[in-house]
Amino acid sequence: MAACGSDTTTDVEGEEGVTMVDVLHDEQALEDDANAVLGDVSDTACTYPLGYLPRQPVYACNTCSSEPGRPAGVCLACSYHCHEGHNLVELYTKRQFRCDCGSNKLKSSCKLEPRKEGNTENKYNQNFSGLYCTCNRPYPDQDDPVDDCMIQCVVCEDWYHGRHTGMGQGGPPDDSSFAEMICAGCVARLPYLQFYSGLAVSKVEKEDVGADAAVSVEKGEGEKETEDKVEPLAKSGVDILTDSTKSSFDPVCPLTKTSPDIPLTSSMFLPMSWRSALCKCSSCSKLYLDTKTTFLTQETDTVHHYESQARERKGTLEQGMEALSQLDRVKQVEAIHSYNNMKENLMEYLAKFADNKKVVREDDIKTFFEEMKGNKKFKSGGGPPPSCK
Repeated sequence: MAACGSDTTTDVEGEEGVTMVDVLHDEQALEDDANAVLGDVSDTACTYPLGYLPRQPVYACNTCSSEPGRPAGVCLACSYHCHEGHNLVELYTKRQFRCDCGSNKLKSSCKLEPRKEGNTENKYNQNFSGLYCTCNRPYPDQDDPVDDCMIQCVVCEDWYHGRHTGMGQGGPPDDSSFAEMICAGCVARLPYLQFYSGLAVSKVEKEDVGADAAVSVEKGEGEKETEDKVEPLAKSGVDILTDSTKSSFDPVCPLTKTSPDIPLTSSMFLPMSWRSALCKCSSCSKLYLDTKTTFLTQETDTVHHYESQARERKGTLEQGMEALSQLDRVKQVEAIHSYNNMKENLMEYLAKFADNKKVVREDDIKTFFEEMKGNKKFKSGGGPPPSCK
């Protein structure tokens, strides 16, 4: 994020400083990143008693695996309290998963919830071994010279390189133009998805295209224009849904057609509201049950919904801006000096954990601030600079 000139301060030596607004925006960005992965899950209580959660962050522990090729996953709290310092693979989020910590899949016992039975409904894929995509490679991959994004399939929940999604040399659409992706393998495995190809976002090149494509737009000498937009991959009779134009879905079940107009061989990149277009008739509902994909009809299954649950709480930026508005200029500058002093000490404190490859827990952070209060390092000693008015 680029900082605006009006948001920067200059100290007495003329060096560029930081404003309280910068601090709050940085803290909010970190908080948003954490919410995207951790959601609203506890970091002190094992989630096993809650059963198979709709979605939660999951970690695979290679240190405690009882035997090779037998994957297992643990919840956030167990990754902190039972597997600290272990070789963990962060799996982002998984749906309908129950914590395996302390089960017969792992050699270690669970410190938070000792009594556990086997989890027969958990699903595992190659991600639990640290491998991803159709290329079966780790991420990050030191042997891969290509800087490529990773996109998660909402069905199998594996992660795929953008260049391996079957979208050709142009690659996948811009990530701002789609909300979810279904990989080519799942599209082939679930034939009913072929009837919804008209909902997919495609990369449309405006020159050197056929009669069915968009008209070429001149941008200048030797210049082409390419854009990502919701463009039907096949005239399937399914209305296209976007955030700005939420069209009503054709009440006729698409499965009553004999076959899709154009069978898909690539992944499907879908807009935010595409799930609401899935047919809910009795035949389709039974099909979702038989293929175990009923979750696709539920908006609450989306990662977007999962993240929004955590964002409903008042964030650091909102709380900070409220407090900042009640301070005068001098106190704002004092707060900045206190922050910079605290940040320097915190970096030194955290460096010890990094050197020893230890996980930083909530109790460690509390200890740090208690020590700061005790020796009064947190309090700014010099007051505002003489240039402050």
